[in-house]
Formats: sequence, structure tokens, C-alpha cells
Amino acid sequence: MHRRDWLRIVAGAAAAVPLAAQSPRSIRIAELRFFRAMVGPRAWLIFQVETDNGLTGLGDATHAAAEPRLCLEMARQMFESMHGRTIFEVERLRAVALPLIAEQGGLRSRTHRPTASALAGIEQCLWDIQGKALGLPCSELFGGRVRDAVRNYGNINRATRGEARTPEGFAAMAKRGMEFGFDAFKMASFDHLKRNDPDHEKFARDTQFGIDCIAAVRKAIGPDRDLLVDGHSRFDREQSIDVAKRLEPYNLFWFEEATPGIENLAALNEVAKMPTAGGESLFGVDDFLPYIAGKAVDIVMPDMKFCGGMLELKKIAAMAEAAGMACSPHGPASPIGNMAAAHVCATMPNFQILEFAYGEVPWRSECVTPHEPVENGMLQVLDRPGIGYELNPKYWEPYA
Repeated sequence: MHRRDWLRIVAGAAAAVPLAAQSPRSIRIAELRFFRAMVGPRAWLIFQVETDNGLTGLGDATHAAAEPRLCLEMARQMFESMHGRTIFEVERLRAVALPLIAEQGGLRSRTHRPTASALAGIEQCLWDIQGKALGLPCSELFGGRVRDAVRNYGNINRATRGEARTPEGFAAMAKRGMEFGFDAFKMASFDHLKRNDPDHEKFARDTQFGIDCIAAVRKAIGPDRDLLVDGHSRFDREQSIDVAKRLEPYNLFWFEEATPGIENLAALNEVAKMPTAGGESLFGVDDFLPYIAGKAVDIVMPDMKFCGGMLELKKIAAMAEAAGMACSPHGPASPIGNMAAAHVCATMPNFQILEFAYGEVPWRSECVTPHEPVENGMLQVLDRPGIGYELNPKYWEPYA
């Protein structure tokens, strides 16, 4: 991309067309661009949709795979069906995406993630453009705010890498997070476990090592800060119940995704003396209905990138609200993904806390304009039109 093209796009994004000059309903979807930046061993994948009048919208399509090829191909297919249509056809975009998601392993398989992320990335772009066309922040399009800032927990798991994944290493990262201002931390110190490991003695030793890491972080952050633990489905039903009992002394804010399967989670939820949380891999209201109705967890964690986007996140949160459950969206995302989720969280009566991937790169807050407004663990929801960010070309132009 030439620099003059970049400046044209940024200028178009910043200048909303007066409503008297052009009705927002006449604005058409014209182009799709991709940006990618390595963040440690992973990559942020950002979409940018441009309209026929020069407005642009951003969306986060980041998912676990470092190779984005399938996600990009799915995004191109969805975009072909949306090209030339209006910026308000979010439900139509979802209808276009559903068959593609079903083809990639179905809605209850993690193999749907690249396709679901493609849907979510384009969908966020449309909401961002709608806000700019109307001169309103996205939170106003989702019912209006009940809060102006959302609480975040610092996920220290991704930044604690390699040989640092020890009790001392996790504790050191938590101390850094405290200096940054967080008062809640999440870790996944059981990631080294092999699910269904036939070597039961090794599995027992590795489980104790994970618990030792948790004990070290609790000691480092003290008794008054919140500690969240993600099991990443490493345990079966009996193991998860045993581990939950052994984690009781550490006063967890929640125990997340200890075991796969709704039935197993419901069994854990019945005996755990701490809140349980999960649902990050589920797609849409169809997946979340049995999850919520079955009381699989206390707290639902839809990931905006995997559940279907901003509108689907709002729908799922409403389902949880009706069931008397809190909603705490999952999402170790880029600043764009976090802010898009925050706009929806600001409108949720049952919102609890939002994920923040802490410590991955030192330039995180600077890769967007304005800089990411996080202070003392609180993310201020931007009042600017749309999601509120533009890309800082210093970090993104080389990756266009």
C-alpha cells in the first residue's frame, strides 16, 4: 500500500459525511483490506472495510492460529456476498456466514474459529462504519450505556512464556500487572498438562506444579485482589472436581473451562465452592441456549470473535441475564477487539469483567489512535463515533 493511499483512507475514516449530503442508508460496502502484526508467537489480524463514500471501519478477526489463510479466504467469500450492499445489513452477513461455519466442522467444534472470526471481523467493521455515519459511538447503537468504563482483568498467561512458566515467573508477571494498575489477574498454569495422559503419576505431578504456580500468584497479589484460573479443559469430570477442591484455599474469582462438555461442567458447577465460568468456543444463541439452560457454569464467557460478533454478544448476554447469570466476555484481543467488546459491555446490565491480554508487546496502547485508555484496570469506553479508533500507521502500514 502506498502512503498516499493510506492517508486517503485515514482521512476518509475521520470525516463523516453530513447526513444532509448523503443518507446513511445509501452508503454501500466497497472494499476489504487486511492488516496483520505479530504479537509474540501469535498474530493480531485486523480487517478494514471501506465504503463508496470513503468511510472506513475496523474489526478484530484474531484467532488462535498463527496462519490466517483460512480466515482470510472465508472473509473474502463473505465479502463477495456483501459487496455493494448497505452498511446496516448485519443479520444478512450472519446468514451468509452460517453455511460456511457449518462446513468448517460445525458450530460445536473449535475448527469453526477461523470462519467465525472472519464473520466477527467484518461485522465489527460494519458497526464501526454505522457509528461514524450516524456520528454516534457504537454503545449508543446497542441500547445506550449503563457504565462509561468497564473493569478488566489482566490475563498474564500469554506474556508468561517458556522457562518463565514457573511459580516465580507467574508471580513476577502478576507483580508487573499490579504496577500497571490491575486488581484482577487470570492465569492458565495447567497448559503443560496432557489431557487423558496415561501416565497418572506424571499427570499428578504436573497438576501439583500448576497449583504451586497459582499459590505463588495469590501470595504475590495478596488477599484483596482477584485471581482467576483457566483450566483450558485439561481435566475430566473427576479430576476437575478434585482440582477445584484443592484450589479452595486460594479464594478464586472463578475457575474457568476446567473440563470439556456441558454435562461435565454442570457436574463441576454443582460441587465447586467457587464460581465457574466458560463458553469461549461456542457460537451463537443456538449453542449458548443449552449451555445456559443446563447451568453449565455460573458465568458465561462468549468470545466476540468466536460467538458471532458484537450483536450476537449482546443477544447471548441478554439470554444470560434472563437466567440470572453474569456475562464476562472472553477475548485476549487487540485494542480494537477490546474496545468493540467494551462498547457492548457498557450496555449490559449483567456485565461483570472483561479480559485484557497484558504484557504481550510494549507498544500495544500506541498502535491505535487515540491511545488505549486503560487506567487502574478500567477501560474507558470511547465517546468517538463508531468503535472510536483509527490505526496508527507506524505499526500497521508495513503489514497492509
